[in-house]
Amino acid sequence: MVPDRDPRLDRLYDLLPAIHRRRDAETGNALRALLEIIAEQMVLIEDDIGQRYDDAFIETCAPWAIPYIGALVGVALPGAAAVPSRRTVANAIRDRRRKGSLAVLAALARNAGDWPARAVEMGPLLAQSQSLRMPQPARGRSIDVRSPAMAGAGFDSRATTADLRRDSARASGRLPVEVGLHLWRLRAFSVTRAPAACLEDIAPNFYSFSVLGNDAPLFNAPPPGTDTVAGPADVPAAIDRHSFAAPRPRGSRVATANPAFYGTRTEDGASVARSVAIWAKGWPNARADGAEPIPADRIIVADLEDWLYQPPRDHVAIDPVRGRIAFPPRQLPRRQASVTVSYWYGFSAAIGGGEYSRPLSQHDDAEVISVQGSEALRRALLPWQSELDDAGNMVAPATQPPHAVIEITDSGVYTLPIAILIGKGNSLQLRAAQHCRPVIKLADFNVDAPDSMSIAGAEGSRFVLDGIMVAGRGVALEGGLTSVTIRHATLVPGWSLEPDCDPRRPAEPSIEITDSGLCLVVEHSIIGSIQINNDEVHTEPIALRVSDSIVDATGADCDSPQCEALGAAGSRLAFATACFSRSTVIGRIHTHALTGENCLFLGRITVARRQIGHLRFCYVAPQSRTPRRFRCQPDLTPGVAPRFDSLRYGQPRYCRLASDCPPEISAGADDGNEMGVFHHLQTTRRLAGLAAALDDMAPVGTAPGVVLAD
Repeated sequence: MVPDRDPRLDRLYDLLPAIHRRRDAETGNALRALLEIIAEQMVLIEDDIGQRYDDAFIETCAPWAIPYIGALVGVALPGAAAVPSRRTVANAIRDRRRKGSLAVLAALARNAGDWPARAVEMGPLLAQSQSLRMPQPARGRSIDVRSPAMAGAGFDSRATTADLRRDSARASGRLPVEVGLHLWRLRAFSVTRAPAACLEDIAPNFYSFSVLGNDAPLFNAPPPGTDTVAGPADVPAAIDRHSFAAPRPRGSRVATANPAFYGTRTEDGASVARSVAIWAKGWPNARADGAEPIPADRIIVADLEDWLYQPPRDHVAIDPVRGRIAFPPRQLPRRQASVTVSYWYGFSAAIGGGEYSRPLSQHDDAEVISVQGSEALRRALLPWQSELDDAGNMVAPATQPPHAVIEITDSGVYTLPIAILIGKGNSLQLRAAQHCRPVIKLADFNVDAPDSMSIAGAEGSRFVLDGIMVAGRGVALEGGLTSVTIRHATLVPGWSLEPDCDPRRPAEPSIEITDSGLCLVVEHSIIGSIQINNDEVHTEPIALRVSDSIVDATGADCDSPQCEALGAAGSRLAFATACFSRSTVIGRIHTHALTGENCLFLGRITVARRQIGHLRFCYVAPQSRTPRRFRCQPDLTPGVAPRFDSLRYGQPRYCRLASDCPPEISAGADDGNEMGVFHHLQTTRRLAGLAAALDDMAPVGTAPGVVLAD
């Protein structure tokens, strides 16, 4: 395509008298060509002068001028790229105008790590003796147990004593002396209109928000577009009972739900659930159609520890700290109508599936089948049910499409047996639709056969599990499958959870491979242990690729015989060539060959072929037999070990490194970030950049400190 001609090239020619232009046209436009050359040079000079003016502003300057403007305003990027981005320099210029204010300190946290933050002046909160000449009763006062301002870290107005030890502002677990910047690192993820779990083992009127039946704190969903943290409703934090309760009217004996957290709101013309909502068709009476959630004035905020509280008639009790629901014992929901809930849970990153945006991919010729409901999913899977040929062998039906995607379009629970046989060269993808989190719950369907999700295939077949949670049983892979990909999915470690998040079947594997030469790929997922039972004589080792994931064998002691993250039946070595990248592995590893980078291996490793593979920038449990290592721990620093906030699946801080974790682990990856599954969050480098920015933007004479609120 020929570019448009610059009209400025004719400016000199247009100034000539018309007679000269006419004579020039008669002689071949030689004069016009000469003036175009002169005008072209004038345009270049004019553009250069204009660009010189634009280079004085970060919004319009040329890319080469960005680092020079950044140097003029003192942009510091410790441990980051040598060249700052245009956005970084623009934010620095904007913040210079507000230097020294509390608002700019909170903005620094949003720019550095996209963390909600609140800067608090600690002086008014310090305990002090009042002066009789100038009393200040609002400062350093004694504790008021009825004060609503005591709720949550970062909003606590209770008096504290000063910590005057050296470097107290930077030490973990100590409050800063002058200014504290409170950060919320956990993120809130939604679950929309999902069934609540009825805890029949306890009583038929007790429910759990979590479909697995475990205790899970409910999180607040900040309103969209919230940049300023003014109160607990503006941060993705766990909801306490005091905040969840509305102001109690005089004479009232119960606390009802706060409409700021419970119910629905209108957004873009549609009704959207707030942080918590419950629907129950046919409750409290048969006339209730369940189209609207139970009213907030019918919700009682209660402590449901040990399930001792019994709500009065026509009311429902909610414990937001444990994620529990209690209906009146003599007013149960009807059996024909399910109890559905919408709520938000907390986690560190978008892995394991959920109602977050994730990349979707499929075969170019794939047929997409959308389903909703267990019966619709059963019918959609019929072409992949095995048939018997004349010789009595199982074969795939001839009506099976060569490439298909079965997409689940809601966040419901699907209870049905699944046994799939994929034909030769065919592919099948079972995935959740965007912004959905369906759960496949495998129960004890068969008396004389296993109830695992069985995936088999002929030569050249492929299977993908994307965005789905599988609970109750594991996944069995066998046959001539070429590849199986598990992406943004959760295979619940231990199959299911107890109320305290302990696994119900800690010794059972999540993935069991039998006599198959497939390539298993696990990406951005949470799974239990992997068991590979292949013939080591007549086959080659299979390929196992795990990245940005958690492999959890659920054992309290990672070196116990029952805690085996990768192995084979009978405590044999898994016949596999395993490659782990940016992952956390809880449990022992017994494998043929191993490669790992930026990983945390919490259990002892035993590798048969040490001359194959390598380990780089990893933590390796002591007394491990591994291939050659490069800059691994505790080789460089004897005795160092990672420390976690929690190692129990189902808890918000699951597999997150503790704030007092040794820097050899929290900054031990090849790029200076933490080892393990949350390497991509770059928390260490972001905190370092935030600390440098705080030193530059802090009020004169103060030393602000970072306080991790969660």
